[in-house]
Amino acid sequence: MGIEFLDPLLKYVPGVRKPSKPLTFKDKLKWTGIIMVIYFVMFATPAFGVRISSLQNPTLQIINIIFAARLGSLITVGIGPIVLASIVLQLLNGAGVIKIDMQNPEDKGRFQAIQKLAAICIAVVEAIIFTSTGSIQILGPSYFWIVVLQFLIGAIIVVYLDETMVKYGITSGINMFIAGGVAYSIIGGTFNILLPLAMAQLAAGTATAVPQAILAFLPLFFTILVFIISLYMLEMKIELPMVFSQFRGIGGRLPLPFLYVSVLPVILATSLLYSLGVWMMPLAHSSSNIVQFIAYYTNSTGTEQITGGLVYLLQPNFPTPYTGGYGTYIYQLETSWSPLQMPTGGPPIEVPLWAHFIIYLLITVVLCVIFGKFWVEMTGQSPKNMAEQLQDIGWQIPGFRRDPRTIEGILNNYLPTVVVLGSIFVGILAAFATISGAIGGGLGVLLTAGIMYAIYQQIEQENLMESFPALNKLFAK
Repeated sequence: MGIEFLDPLLKYVPGVRKPSKPLTFKDKLKWTGIIMVIYFVMFATPAFGVRISSLQNPTLQIINIIFAARLGSLITVGIGPIVLASIVLQLLNGAGVIKIDMQNPEDKGRFQAIQKLAAICIAVVEAIIFTSTGSIQILGPSYFWIVVLQFLIGAIIVVYLDETMVKYGITSGINMFIAGGVAYSIIGGTFNILLPLAMAQLAAGTATAVPQAILAFLPLFFTILVFIISLYMLEMKIELPMVFSQFRGIGGRLPLPFLYVSVLPVILATSLLYSLGVWMMPLAHSSSNIVQFIAYYTNSTGTEQITGGLVYLLQPNFPTPYTGGYGTYIYQLETSWSPLQMPTGGPPIEVPLWAHFIIYLLITVVLCVIFGKFWVEMTGQSPKNMAEQLQDIGWQIPGFRRDPRTIEGILNNYLPTVVVLGSIFVGILAAFATISGAIGGGLGVLLTAGIMYAIYQQIEQENLMESFPALNKLFAK
């Protein structure tokens, strides 16, 4: 089914105009800086009518990282609606329910307009969910719609900040917002949690004070370790020799990165799993055994928290080493358990924490592979699309005749395997970072590494284009 019938509605969805002329790298940096200042002002501004304690809820920090949000602030909803709208539209397109040709400029414009409209609709629902389910503590019932309106306005601003960043900045707004939020968490966690913990160990004056103080910084060590591993794996690639068919002697290599789809599978997989928890919140007070089997909530601190059920087991709900140190942390991993409510209404099953971790790991890896393969097809990076693009610019593989089917066959020998292995790796690395207690969240560190690497590549490309203007004209054709 085509989407042209939505054109009368989509013309009322405002958009950000593209720059009238190509922007210089300095202009893009300036726009990126302005957008990030607006984002952090909203990040630091509590919504009127919200209790300040809502901003400090440690059990919801992982949601803040994934959705580039800060619960209780003006960007409580964050990028969640943008990501969820994109996932839903891509699933509908992949299933053939709707037909969107991303190579067609008109269809691509329609897709972007529909995504914005869907994101705004989802933001309305999520703003009401966050405010009505106790996730955000408000000062009283009379503030309900005031808070919802602020969350909605903040979400709409984030949608258009993301679009502005794509057209005027150095990368997408989603990338920058996630990286900014994680950097804030790492810096804040180091100085507000790890440093005071180390000082407290030294102040105790025991025989093990110094080793314990050093161990207090292990979360920071694991953060750096995961970051370095991520950057190393991002540099790994398979290179296929290529030659330019029209000019003999001119050739090069086509790089196929090991992390071909970067960390996008982790973003999509984790966003989906946490979105399930958010969307189940309206049923938090349900007495249905089936509902409690899927997601079980408790309200012991004034906010609704998921504490059991299938959705709970699919999320990285593990203890942290920030309070009792790694000795206590490892003991908790060995002896704690996660409750799984039974659909029959019987007593909950006690799932050991190590089994909870295995379930989370397996589901994350499977979803990463699914989303990795799906993303390659949706974004025109499949072997068939790549072969057609190489054919159009005149490249061919030496020793083979110039035929896109030949290139596609050779790419099929490498690309599907690279996509699967890369998706499995990012899933495992994200899980390892989480279980090791890396500060900033395992997923957050992994995402930031991938985002910083992509930004570095973008900066290199921008500098190259400015140094050699002829290349810009060549690639614009």
